[in-house]
Amino acid sequence: MTQTVMTGEPTRSADAGAGAGHDADPDKVMAFVNRAIEEVGATLNAGLVVLGDRLGYYRAMAAHGPVDAAALAAATSTAEPYVREWLNGQAAGGFVDYDPATRTYTLPVEHAIALTDESSPAFLPGFFQLALGILHDTDAVVEAARHGGGVGWHQHCSDVFLGVERFFRPGYQANLVADWLPAVGAVDRLEQGALVADLGCGHGSSTILLAQAFPRCTVIGYDYHPESIAIASERADRAGVGERVRFEQASAQAFPGTGFDLITTFDALHDMGDPVGAARHVRAALADDGIWMVVEPMAGDRPEDNFTPVGRVYYGGSTLLCTPASLAQDVGLGLGNQLGANRLREITVAGGFSRFRVAAETPFNLILDVRP
Repeated sequence: MTQTVMTGEPTRSADAGAGAGHDADPDKVMAFVNRAIEEVGATLNAGLVVLGDRLGYYRAMAAHGPVDAAALAAATSTAEPYVREWLNGQAAGGFVDYDPATRTYTLPVEHAIALTDESSPAFLPGFFQLALGILHDTDAVVEAARHGGGVGWHQHCSDVFLGVERFFRPGYQANLVADWLPAVGAVDRLEQGALVADLGCGHGSSTILLAQAFPRCTVIGYDYHPESIAIASERADRAGVGERVRFEQASAQAFPGTGFDLITTFDALHDMGDPVGAARHVRAALADDGIWMVVEPMAGDRPEDNFTPVGRVYYGGSTLLCTPASLAQDVGLGLGNQLGANRLREITVAGGFSRFRVAAETPFNLILDVRP
């Protein structure tokens, strides 16, 4: 029987891998075990990041500089034993620095930007919140995989919806008006006043940004999820654009209205059960000289193009969130979120569009200019 001696990290025994019934390199077996232990630590760290975000630990550390557990507990009105273990876990993972001489912990300024500044495109807690929300519903996905069904977007816990908003919003704020809309050639008509539809608007971050940047436009956000529509309406009122933005519950295959100058779809086309049907309806709703701007997760055309840290995260989300969402809908193509430009082009052509180009890229997104 293989045994592991716990002296900081696993060590191999002479017969490691012997029980597998075939020859195996014991060094490679234990190298994989050590790597897997790092993976478990990273998985649990997602919970620590969400805890630190919700309890204000990162913000307090950014404001106060070096702290010990007692000081951070006092600053956040939380129990010191939790703070002590959280700080040590964060130090072990390299999220905070530890000084043995003073027994204090410091959040580096670069890490503070990524962990506390919600206006920064580097902001990460929403990403961790989304990941934990996805994992929360793993049991439902397991059952769906056994029986070939799906798990609808609306069936997930609220951390999925809130995490999506918090993760994607800073990127939209940094890129939408400054880079993406100019890249697809939409700015002039938006400044003059245009009719805009935002499909799969969720909580309305992108919809509100469009209305704020272009006050002459009428912007309509569509989403099939009624709870998201209600939250989006509240967000618009709070942002002071409620009179120029409205939100309606409707699917991408049946939303009302025609003659749109610009239709946008942010990180949502791949989630649809019938993306070709959605493309066909967009084509019918778009003005003859209109633009469909599609923002999709960054992906190459071949699986091996996406064997990267970002691609790995996306494949995980695709397995547990995006593909089940598509399979829960009519048609249920279940294409996943790593489509690549060529597959996306095929979808738009099948929907009746004749022009397609990749207008811009970020580490997380492809921005597509699609026209009749």
